[in-house]
Amino acid sequence: MKFLILALVLSTTAWAQNKASKTYTEAEFTKAVAEQVRKKVEEVKNKSVTDLTKELITKEESIRLRELDLEKREDQIKVNSSEIEKKIMAFNAQQTSVLGCVERNDEELKTRITQQVEVVSNMQPAKAAQLLSVQDANIAVQILQMLDPKKASKIFNLMEKEVSARLQKQYMDMKR
Repeated sequence: MKFLILALVLSTTAWAQNKASKTYTEAEFTKAVAEQVRKKVEEVKNKSVTDLTKELITKEESIRLRELDLEKREDQIKVNSSEIEKKIMAFNAQQTSVLGCVERNDEELKTRITQQVEVVSNMQPAKAAQLLSVQDANIAVQILQMLDPKKASKIFNLMEKEVSARLQKQYMDMKR
């Protein structure tokens, strides 16, 4: 029965291939199908039962091997998936640690700048101008921003003109 179905499928496929070049009537199609079925039945009759059995066993073995291969691949995918999840978790933990360090460094910098503001605000404007002139420009601007505006203007006036102009420009850009 299976061979008849197979023959029907094969003959239908052959008919579909020939259809592009020919047009069949229903009677011609039926006749062609019957001929293909007859040929397949003859092939099966000519083969011994042992040959057919061997062929079936070989096909079953190849299917079983493919199933085993698919199971191995599925297991490997599961292992890879769990490894990736572990790496993602480790990455997230490391990222959190780094972000914590960055935040802690920012807080420490703000604390140091606040302390520096206290020191500079208690200095004479001339000494403060000398100190801030040699200080890193970003830090100097942050310190000047936190000072009383009158004190900051006195310090700006006592600095060299180039340094004062550069810091004032950076100060104005920071205000934006």
